[in-house]
Amino acid sequence: MGKTSKDKRDIYYRLAKEEGWRARSAYKLLHINEEFNIFNDVKRVVDLCAAPGSWSQVLSKKLHEKNSPDDVKIVAVDLQAMAPIPGVTQIQGDITQLSTAEQIISHFDGGRADLVVCDGAPDVTGLHDIDEYVQAQLILAALNITTHVLKEGGTFVAKIFRGKDITLLYSQLRIFFKKVTCAKPRSSRNSSIEAFVVCEKYFPPQGYKPTMGNPLLDHSYNELNQLEGSNRIIVPFVACGDLSAYDSDMTYPLTLGDEEKELYTYHPPTQPPINPPYKQAAEMRRKDQLAKPKSLWINADSDSLGKGLSDLKLNE
Repeated sequence: MGKTSKDKRDIYYRLAKEEGWRARSAYKLLHINEEFNIFNDVKRVVDLCAAPGSWSQVLSKKLHEKNSPDDVKIVAVDLQAMAPIPGVTQIQGDITQLSTAEQIISHFDGGRADLVVCDGAPDVTGLHDIDEYVQAQLILAALNITTHVLKEGGTFVAKIFRGKDITLLYSQLRIFFKKVTCAKPRSSRNSSIEAFVVCEKYFPPQGYKPTMGNPLLDHSYNELNQLEGSNRIIVPFVACGDLSAYDSDMTYPLTLGDEEKELYTYHPPTQPPINPPYKQAAEMRRKDQLAKPKSLWINADSDSLGKGLSDLKLNE
C-alpha cells in the first residue's frame, strides 16, 4: 500500500476516532494536564462551551479513575445540545447569564468548582485581528462566570489566540490569578495562533463582587487600583511535549505496522453533531434546493434586453 496523499491523515484526528474521543481537541487537555497536573485533587469541574464534548470525556475518564463516582461532579455548559456523556451533567445555557451560574452552583450543592475549563472559540474569519478580539471577549465572558463558580485557589484553563495585544488580556487574568502561563500543547498545530492560558491560584481582588452586570469587557478597574501604569505583563510560555511526539502539522500513513500485512480500518466519528445550526442548510444543499445566483443578461429575453439598451441610450 503506497503512501499517497489519500493514505495519510492528521494523526490526532485518527487517534481520536480509534480511542473513542469525540474530537481531536481531547489531546490538548490531556497534554496540558501532563505538563501542569491540573487534575490533582480535583473533584468538581465546569466545562464551558463544552460541545461536542471531548473535554468532558477526558474529565469524566480522568477524575473517575482516582475518585469515587459519588464524589466527582462535572458540569458541561453550551448553547448547543450535546449527546449525553456518562458522569457528566449537561446544561444548555448561556454563560453570560446569571441563571446559568446559579444552575452550576446548584449541581455542586452550593459549593464551588475546583477547576473551570473552556475550549470555546468563535467561527474564525481568517482576519487575525478580528478573530483575536472576539476570542478575547469570549475568554472574558468565561472568566466572568468563573468568578461566580470557582473556589479560591482554583484553576482556570481557556483557549486563546495569541496576537500583538494579548498582553492586555494577560494583565486582566493576572488580576484574578496569582499565576498565569501560556501553554501550547503538542497536539495544537504550530501553524495556528491557538494556545491556552493556564491560570492557577484564583484569588480575586479585595472588594471584588462577581456580577453579570459587569462582564469584564472593559478596564474599569481603577477603583481597585489594579491596572494603573503599564499594562504589559510578560507571561511564561510553555511548549507541552518534546520533538519525539507526533507533529500535529504533519500527516502520517494510515497503516499501523507492516504495510503489506496490516491495513488501516476506517473508523467513523465517535459522535457526529446531533443538531448543528447548519443542519437545514446542509440538507437543502444535498437536495439542490439552495437558491442560486442568476445573471440578468443571460436570463433576460430579447424584448427586455432591447428595452434596457434603449433606456441606457436615453439616459446618456
